[in-house]
Amino acid sequence: MRITVRNGRLIDPATGIDAPNDLHVAEGRIVAVGPAPEGFTAERTLDAAGRWVLPGLVDLRARLREPGFEHKATIASETRAAAAGGITTLCCPPDTQPIIDTPAVVELIRRRAEAAGCARVLTLGALSAGLAGEQLAEMHELKRAGVVGVSNALAPITNTLVMRRALEYAASHGLTVFLYPEDAWLRNHGCAHEGALSTRLGLPGIPEAAETVAVGRELMLIEQTGVRAHFGPLSTARAVKLLARAQYDGLPVSADVTAHQLHLSEMDIGYFNTDCHVRPPLRTQRDRDGLRAGLAKGTVAAVCSDHQPHDTDAKLAPFAESEPGISALETLLPLSLRLVDDGVIPLMDLIARLTIHPARILGIDAGTLAPGAAADVCIVDPEARWEVSPETLLSHGHNTPFMGWELKGRVTHTIFEGRIVHSLSASDE
Repeated sequence: MRITVRNGRLIDPATGIDAPNDLHVAEGRIVAVGPAPEGFTAERTLDAAGRWVLPGLVDLRARLREPGFEHKATIASETRAAAAGGITTLCCPPDTQPIIDTPAVVELIRRRAEAAGCARVLTLGALSAGLAGEQLAEMHELKRAGVVGVSNALAPITNTLVMRRALEYAASHGLTVFLYPEDAWLRNHGCAHEGALSTRLGLPGIPEAAETVAVGRELMLIEQTGVRAHFGPLSTARAVKLLARAQYDGLPVSADVTAHQLHLSEMDIGYFNTDCHVRPPLRTQRDRDGLRAGLAKGTVAAVCSDHQPHDTDAKLAPFAESEPGISALETLLPLSLRLVDDGVIPLMDLIARLTIHPARILGIDAGTLAPGAAADVCIVDPEARWEVSPETLLSHGHNTPFMGWELKGRVTHTIFEGRIVHSLSASDE
């Protein structure tokens, strides 16, 4: 379909554009910014007056629950939710069931995503076989199958020699390693930040050192092996400082943070609000401010959703026994935009953290409105206010601590590969 988006404010950090202009799409690609190419006739025209026209968002971490946990959500349901949030590319961690440690699972997810047709779903292969942390996965075969990196998800590799060999093997294949920094022994089955609040509530705590010790270990191994590595999600200000020093020293490392960690702290747990049970845990307000500062300075390169939809029963247990994670695709953009209103980060820099920066971390051609790029476009009404409610969320998971919040900024249209996959107006579908 040939589409023209008129009268919008184009914001594209990859090309430095921030100005009113028209955008033209044909055959799944952006063909021009500004005047239409000679001979171009639009089949559909979208009036974006008063709205922002952004590259489709790139989410570095989203669990779509399929395969293996379809009672919580499916690729079809969650990519529809992603489109409603302006997200056109998602990266799926390997802890599905079966685990993404064979090319067959990579192909299964790719086909399911193509059948759904609402967003691009990329996969991370397992760093160790079965995520058991004992034997290396077949990274060569996984790379041939199309994974964009390797990870052990939330499962620890406690044997430092195994981790070193895994990083060396990944480096030899040019694969980026995605690391969840947590020392399993220091975590010790905790569920909240270790401090006065967890003590008062009687909850087992996870100390700051669980993250910083893991970051320190992995940085030493990264320096020795030379592998490209990405940490996420970070939750402590101290970890941000460690990463900043490593980047200053020239290590090939990057990091992300979740949108909810930039707004919430351990105080939001209140009286055992299980929707605030996340991993890593919500930390102190000082940590939250440190994450915000790291994002503004560029130490933290991306904001992700860390989307984890759950069925209702998963959050009905006592806090320590409930399942961690929140449903976050549709709140990623408005929560991030709130940082601009709070004076944390300029708008152009924030959009970069949601588009071109995560695209570069994944090593893909996305996150830009440059002519010739894939026609992944997000149109946003920056002044629209909406309430987070079961009626406004398309995700099968309604487990969010932001339920009932009024958020500012709503996606009106999402274009994926030249097709309108989300529209608040039925006539545009």
